[in-house]
Amino acid sequence: MKKKRTGFLFYLFITAMLIVILFPFFWQFIASVKPPLELFGDRAFNFIPQHPTFDNYVRVFTERPFAIYLWNSLVVSIFTTLYCILIASFASYAIARLQFKGKTVILGLILAVSMFPQIATIAPIFLFMQEMNLTNSYLGLIIPYTTFALPLSVWNLTSFYRKIPADLEEAAKMDGANIMQTFWRVVFPLAVPGTFTTAILTFIAAWNEFLFALTINTDENMKTVPVGIALFQGQYTIPWGEIAAASVMVTIPLVVMVLIFQRRIIAGITAGAVKE
Repeated sequence: MKKKRTGFLFYLFITAMLIVILFPFFWQFIASVKPPLELFGDRAFNFIPQHPTFDNYVRVFTERPFAIYLWNSLVVSIFTTLYCILIASFASYAIARLQFKGKTVILGLILAVSMFPQIATIAPIFLFMQEMNLTNSYLGLIIPYTTFALPLSVWNLTSFYRKIPADLEEAAKMDGANIMQTFWRVVFPLAVPGTFTTAILTFIAAWNEFLFALTINTDENMKTVPVGIALFQGQYTIPWGEIAAASVMVTIPLVVMVLIFQRRIIAGITAGAVKE
């Protein structure tokens, strides 16, 4: 049987789609290497800067505490991801394997929690953090971040655990393993692709979060990257060049991470989609 050859229109469509998707990032990079005079007027539409410079990147670190913003986002995102993956692993395994009443309702409630708009929950969360003296702290962001990261983790991992054959667990029980031993030695290693994919999605969601970070952490030294970039201000104008440079530096690590681990991500996504 002959394989159908891919036509010219297919490659043309893929090329056009990539241009549309990558153009905003390309434009941000071009703006980040332009001097201030080339960001406005007729020269603002030039795809090639006349006098390219990396001064915007230098000013981001020398004139602003951008390194602190990066560190804060990194700490909050990593600990949020670790906590959510740990809790979601147990919760998802229980929902996928244990038989108890109301399991479908619980999973539906978990999904419903993630659908609440942040603006509807920010007031009580802020008052709680203020009462517990957790504002302007890492923990003050990690706890609210679980309101959207944990449901996402539970929902994704549950589908992966359901695809693992139950016969493997029965065999482990026949060998004398208890539930925890079965989970850690048999089930969890098989769910690594799905767990890895969920961890990346959770990390990106925490890294890009804006509203909670803007409201709860008001101290300059506790701001995260999205808030720090949004509050970039010049003496008389908005420093668009510095904003573009900062956004490029924030996006590149995520792009590199996805490219490096793309095989694991694809394996994790497809693992939850294969029917038995």
